[in-house]
Amino acid sequence: PPLGTRSSPHQDLHHLPGVYLPRSHRTYSCVHCRAHLARHEELISKSFQGSHGRAYLFNSVVNVGCGPAEQRLLLTGLHSVADIFCQSCKTTLGWKYEQAFESSQKYKEGKFIIEMSHMVKENGWD
Repeated sequence: PPLGTRSSPHQDLHHLPGVYLPRSHRTYSCVHCRAHLARHEELISKSFQGSHGRAYLFNSVVNVGCGPAEQRLLLTGLHSVADIFCQSCKTTLGWKYEQAFESSQKYKEGKFIIEMSHMVKENGWD
């Protein structure tokens, strides 16, 4: 569908193709195709573990598609997660936390994990 149209009531800005973050912001981009993924201001934590190494936890992301949710036993317990992929090149980047089953993990719900191996820093990092 053309930009600005919604194909489902659940679709929001995260799922519109080709969102470009302002040049004034330090951003994380897909290492494979350079599509923007997140603003540095959306970074919550750098101390996460992905399936293939270190990962960052973000509050929100752009240019990312979401697969079906499934229950997985992660290092911090049972979670319902959905794999996320780059809308541009379709590389799996990490996952979205849909639901946490332990109260200490509830803060992760609705947040996104992107593995460091799939990200590159752009715009004004020292």
